[in-house]
Amino acid sequence: MTTKFIRADLAAAMIQNGDTVCTVGMTLIGAAGSILSAIEARFLSGGEPRDLTLVHAAGQSDRQRGNQHFAHPGMVTRLIGSHWGLAPRWMAMIDRDEVEAWCLPQGQMVHLYSDMAAGLDGRLSRVGLGTFVDPDVEGGRMNARTRECGQLVEKVSFRGEPWLFYPAIPLNVVIIRGTHADEDGNLTTDEEAMKLELLPAVLAAKRYGARVLAQVKYRVARHTLHPRQVTVPGTLIDAIVVCEQPDRDHRQTSSCAFDPALCGDTRIPEDGTTPLALDLRKLIGRIACRFLTPGCVINLGTGIPNDVIGAIIHEEKVADQVTITVESGIYGGLQQGGIDFGIGRNLSAMINHRDQMLYYNGAGVDITFMGAGEMDPNGHVNATRLGSVCPGAGGFIDITQNARHVVFCSSFTARGLEIACQNGELQILREGDVCKLVSLVNQISYNGEQARANGQTMHYVTERAVFELRPEGPVLIEIAPGVDLQRDILDQMAFRPQIAENLAVMDSALFQNAPFNLAGQLSAATQQGNTL
Repeated sequence: MTTKFIRADLAAAMIQNGDTVCTVGMTLIGAAGSILSAIEARFLSGGEPRDLTLVHAAGQSDRQRGNQHFAHPGMVTRLIGSHWGLAPRWMAMIDRDEVEAWCLPQGQMVHLYSDMAAGLDGRLSRVGLGTFVDPDVEGGRMNARTRECGQLVEKVSFRGEPWLFYPAIPLNVVIIRGTHADEDGNLTTDEEAMKLELLPAVLAAKRYGARVLAQVKYRVARHTLHPRQVTVPGTLIDAIVVCEQPDRDHRQTSSCAFDPALCGDTRIPEDGTTPLALDLRKLIGRIACRFLTPGCVINLGTGIPNDVIGAIIHEEKVADQVTITVESGIYGGLQQGGIDFGIGRNLSAMINHRDQMLYYNGAGVDITFMGAGEMDPNGHVNATRLGSVCPGAGGFIDITQNARHVVFCSSFTARGLEIACQNGELQILREGDVCKLVSLVNQISYNGEQARANGQTMHYVTERAVFELRPEGPVLIEIAPGVDLQRDILDQMAFRPQIAENLAVMDSALFQNAPFNLAGQLSAATQQGNTL
């Protein structure tokens, strides 16, 4: 039998000019560093492969590596993805019009792989209606170069209702990563910190006769892998590269070469966890946590929510009263943040990325906590394109459109804001230079008018003010103790909000270092019957 095991440079040589290449991963998890860097080296030395289309469902970088190996003018001419917030080279290329860039919702992309695998022409969905993905708005185009191109997403009428049609994307190459591969090519993902969407992407590749390239840490003998451990059967894989330098090119996460707790093989003690310092981000998270309800299932988006809200829940000792989930497919535990978004230790469950998105798009979570960049008088929120910075949607649109309650977490102003919490009050030491409550958002990531029409609950939480989306628009319902309504809030906004008649002042306990009794609040809610 001809071996499937080859060197990384030979795998790179299998990619041809003009190919459509799909990579599977999230942050640096799943990044096949040996193969990706070999493809980059081939381009830099000989100018090939060039004119590629790169397809990726989630953001796949840690600001330095991952699919940024493809971020060279001429190497990729068409980019179809969901998120580039940790990929500064991609964001710069998009801003400079060096690549045609389409942003699609992350969940719709992983579902599309399954639809493609099933032989369908595309995917019908309501997700994206009214946002920048809608062809009536921007059609998912992220720069001027892409606005000169034809249409990708289509708006259609089905049974008298508007839908979006995400077309199938014929693939030539899919690049995946695993832990073990036996001599028949059967691949496991034992040491991975996420389950991702490997099999749907591979099956989509096979529908088009595409080549599947895999990278693993270990080559093992035939028949030594338990069949239940196999994530991708060997018959579906064309070539396998064994990573020679796993500490560099096959890291479990950006921050860690390998930690058994991140794949669930061990658990760490939780009693020694140090509480976060009470800074701006933690303060916003504390204010947002008051919207938790007993028994709720929540989602944590990237940024402030994922970085602080889980930690606050553990610090306040209410982890047994809520279920924390992240779009990667993890449940419970201690979430990692920043460049390691989407993973955790001491998890209660881990499902694959596609199935998690099925849950978010179908049932929807009780509450999602999401970061935000801007809000306008319509209640529209922008989190996807902020000036020259274009992080993209990730799972934002899928999750916020279908959650029962959306809680946006944002600083009131940006760039230079400095605050302090003293004596149970908020002090603005230096105001930010950038207004975030604007007259018109730069891009519609969340459609406030649509949310109001659907009766969705939405709050926009900042360190000094909380807004509630009501039929008349965003209403200021609460302010921090110590701030001046006119100077610190209204004068820092580009529009005049409605102000609740019973404008409240936040509990001073939120602005002190000690726990603010979240457990007591949930207990009181339980006694009042406010459970889910």
